[in-house]
Amino acid sequence: MTDMLLTCSTALKMLDIFWFNEHWIEFDVCLTQMYFIHTLCIVESAILVAMAFDRFVAICIPLHYSTILTTSMVIKLGLAGLNRALFMALPCIILIKRLPYYTSYIIQHAYCEHMAVVKLASANTLINRAYGISVALSVTVLDLWLIATSYVKILQAVFRLSSQNARSKALGTCAAHVCTILAFYTPALFSFLTHRIGKNVSPSVHIILSSLYLLVPPTVNPLVYGVKTKQIRDRVLSLFSHLKITEY
Repeated sequence: MTDMLLTCSTALKMLDIFWFNEHWIEFDVCLTQMYFIHTLCIVESAILVAMAFDRFVAICIPLHYSTILTTSMVIKLGLAGLNRALFMALPCIILIKRLPYYTSYIIQHAYCEHMAVVKLASANTLINRAYGISVALSVTVLDLWLIATSYVKILQAVFRLSSQNARSKALGTCAAHVCTILAFYTPALFSFLTHRIGKNVSPSVHIILSSLYLLVPPTVNPLVYGVKTKQIRDRVLSLFSHLKITEY
C-alpha cells in the first residue's frame, strides 16, 4: 500500500506533464503532494526497520517469535512508524507556507520536492533548510543504524550455526529484505548528496535521481518478493506455461 500510494503521489502528475504538457500545479496541491511524498518515504523507511526486527527475532530468537511479534506488537510498530512520519513531515509544509514567493514559480523537478520549492522563496530559508536536512539525516541515520544493528546480530547468529544448509536458509530469508534496502536507500542517498553538495550537477541529473528515488523501490519490491516467495513464483510460472500452451 505504501508503494502504491507513493507511486500515485508522483507518477500521475509526471504522466500529466509528459503526455498532456500540463506543467502547472496549484500551490496548495503542490504542498499536499509534497506532504504525502515525504510522509510515505518516512513510512517506507520505518517498514524496512520493522522488517529487519522481524528477521532478527526469526533468526536469533526463533522460539520466542510468536510471543514477541504478536498482532498487537505489529500494530504498535506500524502506528509508531506512521505517527513519526505524519508529525515529522508536517512542519516542512507549515514552514514553506509562511514564505513569500515573488519572482520565480518554476521548480526544477517533475514533482514538488521540498528543497526545490524552498529555493523559490524570496526570503531567508535557513530554518527550512535546517529542518529538512535534520529530518532527512535523523530518519536515515537512525533507521540505517537500527537495520545495521539487527543484521550484525543476525550474522553473528548465522555463523554460529554448524550446518551449512541452515546458514544458507537463514541468509536466504534476508536476501529479499537486503535487496529492498539497497533499492530504497541507494537512490535516496545519491539524490540527497547531489541536491545538497552537488553544486555543479546539472538540473537534469537532479530530476532523474529524484525520480528514481521515488519510482524504483515500488517497482523493484514486487519483483524481489515475487521471486523469493514460492507461491507467487509458482503461480507466475504456471500462468506463463498456460499462455505458452494456448499459443499452440
